[in-house]
Amino acid sequence: MTQRFFIELAYNGTPYHGWQIQPNALTVQECLDKALTIFFRQPVLTLGCGRTDAGVHATQFYAHFDLEFETEMAVENKVNSINSLLPYEIAIKRIFKVEQDAHARFHAVSRAYEYHLHFHKDPFKLHRSWLYKATLDVEAMNAAAQVLMTYTDFSCFSKSNTQTFTNNCKITAAHFEVKPDGLVFTIRADRFLRNMVRAVVGTLIRVGKKEIDLYDLAQIMESKDRSKAGQSVPACGLYLVAVDYPFV
Repeated sequence: MTQRFFIELAYNGTPYHGWQIQPNALTVQECLDKALTIFFRQPVLTLGCGRTDAGVHATQFYAHFDLEFETEMAVENKVNSINSLLPYEIAIKRIFKVEQDAHARFHAVSRAYEYHLHFHKDPFKLHRSWLYKATLDVEAMNAAAQVLMTYTDFSCFSKSNTQTFTNNCKITAAHFEVKPDGLVFTIRADRFLRNMVRAVVGTLIRVGKKEIDLYDLAQIMESKDRSKAGQSVPACGLYLVAVDYPFV
């Protein structure tokens, strides 16, 4: 008997070379698959809701995996036991049964990211937020974020040679919020391109520094040229914070 499960987890991405297994580099998926394989005493291969780059964090991440059972097992109650096999930077929140065709990547209907910046040196934000020392016009950046929401083609923020069928995305939220110790940018969409959020933030920073204005941003969007957009901001400030499904 084969049963499919969804697993919800969170991780600090600082020690890892991203989510996806790759040769000669430690990844979150590798650690998770190893722990599940040891616990269930059968090969377990997870498939994640997406790929986060090296150093990127997740407060909510989903993956699915299949198990072969001879008799029913209450897998949902094994979270603490499996967590004991994982590094401290990775924590399972829950495991639950889903339909056999449920897919962590393809059935996600939206995802949300946050990008964190702080303006004064703080040892407790090391590797968890980007230290940015210049003054930024947050009002202008929020106006620029609204401009982004009028577009669907985000080719100018995509890495080249990503083998995607389309660079179209539907953004449903994008805004900066001032915090006592910095800024948090939140963006939600039905899908994201590789490196898209970090490139978006880097471009909006240029608006905040008065290097470009809203007209320039529109020109960048319409150019579909990655070289015209801003540089990607560091990975340390980026968090995947929400993944939504119709059945979760």
